[in-house]
Amino acid sequence: MGYVVYDLREVKRARYAVAAVFAVHGAVTGSFATRVPWIQDHASVSTGQLGLALACPAIGASVAMPLAGRISHRFGARTALRGLMSLWTLSLILPSLAPNIYTLCPALFVYGASAGMADVAMNALGVEIESRLGKSIMSGLHGMWSAGALVGSAGGTLAAHLGSDARLHHALAAGVLTVLGVTACRWVLDLRPAEDEAPPPRFALPPKSALLIGAVGFCAVFAEGASLDWSAVYLKDELGSSAGLAAASTTGFMLTMALARIVGDAVVNRFGAVRTVRAGGGLAVLGGLLVVLANHPAVAMSGFALMGLGIAVVVPLCFAAAGHSGPSPSQAIAGVATITYTSGLVAPSAIGTLAQATSLVVSFGLVTVLACGLAAFAGVLRAGERDRPKVSPANAAVPDPRP
Repeated sequence: MGYVVYDLREVKRARYAVAAVFAVHGAVTGSFATRVPWIQDHASVSTGQLGLALACPAIGASVAMPLAGRISHRFGARTALRGLMSLWTLSLILPSLAPNIYTLCPALFVYGASAGMADVAMNALGVEIESRLGKSIMSGLHGMWSAGALVGSAGGTLAAHLGSDARLHHALAAGVLTVLGVTACRWVLDLRPAEDEAPPPRFALPPKSALLIGAVGFCAVFAEGASLDWSAVYLKDELGSSAGLAAASTTGFMLTMALARIVGDAVVNRFGAVRTVRAGGGLAVLGGLLVVLANHPAVAMSGFALMGLGIAVVVPLCFAAAGHSGPSPSQAIAGVATITYTSGLVAPSAIGTLAQATSLVVSFGLVTVLACGLAAFAGVLRAGERDRPKVSPANAAVPDPRP
């Protein structure tokens, strides 16, 4: 494979472009999440049917993510990302158009599939830029995703408050976000394989390194999914707080994660991924213990905030480690993404099932135990730190986009 030298300004510009892509990706998620009640009413589905339908995005993502590497190989990283991001932003329109459960499930499957493929493509480019800069940037990129999700959620909340039809809201949002995403893709690195480089398989099992790294991500995403979906219920049912205070706990958890991710790169560059994740695991365990032992809403809210702070940078670092762990970054990232998406799918229902059999206190005891895995297995992220190349301050080499 040939190489071309880009000056540092071009690499930094590509970094900001990918950051914008992450924000657009998150904004789609936030725009969708806030209109789920409208979609449920429009499709006339029960709570149980809605739960089944909401499993479809994760299933679609898990099925489609392995294809992202092959698409990037076929069309080049820039064109692939532009196409996959457009597919993702435009798929926002589909769920709100579904009139019943039979159309809602396929719509959400496509929505999740496009989300997963775009996710893999943008994370692979983020890892490549991180390699060229020789320092951690993945936490900040995922912080931009969280910020985008918050903006999308705010827009969706306003639209719901005004009684806007979600079909109109999502059509407008999809149009704006498609333009923003396509524009940002103009400045990402246009990586292309060498002529004799074999394309990655359409479907392949994740490499062993991705399984180990994915296990760490599984623990973090399980805690994240449990906290996002059940923190408000925990405060309301277990501690008797008001609905407003319970909702504020979820918002606080999201804000803590977003802020921690935005500043996380400075911590990772100073202390390294392994020590950062171990320290984060300790904070998450402490937060879990506060939640389990809480006798006042303020204590539980502090616990959820600490969990958000502790797990915030774990998934970005897992993607970074996967991308640096072998010769096929897209395949490894897809493997880790599949595991983390599975965790996000399993966590809410597992917490609910265990709570039904015992209590939410016991459920968050399980979350606390899994948080211990962050500290115990953080060492698997060391390979990514060791293999990350360093570059000179003036130039950064990237694969030559020219055949």
